[in-house]
Amino acid sequence: MPGVRSRLARLLGTDVASVHDLGASHAWTLHRASLADGRDVFVKALGDSSSAGVFAAEAAGLRWLGAAGPDVPVAEVVAADERLLVLPWLPSAPPGPAAAERLGRELAALHTTSRPDVYGAPWPGFIADLPLDNTPDDRPWPRWYAERRLAPFVPLAAPHLPAADVRLVERVVDEAESLAGPSEPPSRIHGDLWSGNVRWTGERAVLIDPAAHGGHRETDLAMMALFGTPLLDRILAAYDEAAPLAAGWRARVPLHQLHPLLVHVALFGGSYRASLMDAVRAALG
Repeated sequence: MPGVRSRLARLLGTDVASVHDLGASHAWTLHRASLADGRDVFVKALGDSSSAGVFAAEAAGLRWLGAAGPDVPVAEVVAADERLLVLPWLPSAPPGPAAAERLGRELAALHTTSRPDVYGAPWPGFIADLPLDNTPDDRPWPRWYAERRLAPFVPLAAPHLPAADVRLVERVVDEAESLAGPSEPPSRIHGDLWSGNVRWTGERAVLIDPAAHGGHRETDLAMMALFGTPLLDRILAAYDEAAPLAAGWRARVPLHQLHPLLVHVALFGGSYRASLMDAVRAALG
């Protein structure tokens, strides 16, 4: 931690009173730091340059999401460089109905105001420590999703899957246009909105750790359903009231879950195979 403390002090231009280790995630370590000016901050730190660019992508995504409006529920970026990402320390509180409904309304506003012109983003992306192809693209979403989010992860997941499973995943890639439902314009989406990236602070929820890009708004909602976001029914009801979803959106949830499930198979192996293949079969109908 002495290295983190000195680097943090240089980055912020202030003395650091203490740094507490919170463990590790992927290629980085996690810390809570108390600054001499009385602030507490959350710090991600890379020990080397093996994942260079990941913090720049996260910081760019948070700032880009935040630029959508004053009430966007995303964490502020205090500071960032290649080896450190610094966010405010967010107090934790149990999720409640009012905060869940507020999140639904605020997420709807994020998705439907200040829309980007194209899918993708003007910076190289990451999900966890895996690169994401954010090449901006003005083609319809299904082909962008198939080529930029599904196809690149099939070979990464393939070593953990039987050949027959790989062929079924490739079938979804080939048939994406017929599976995707009504056309939607691009939305600013979080891109990795599982329950661990929703920080409940009492009055509201704050979103952290994005893989932000111009995408399909149903993707964020499908990701929230994948690993059990608390009070999801209230979130979705408030969202749908504020920005009604296209007919049949629930049936398309498995299609949108395929990308994060492929990522999980690539990162963690065959323990996610059953979940992936259930989603593949449901997406194909």
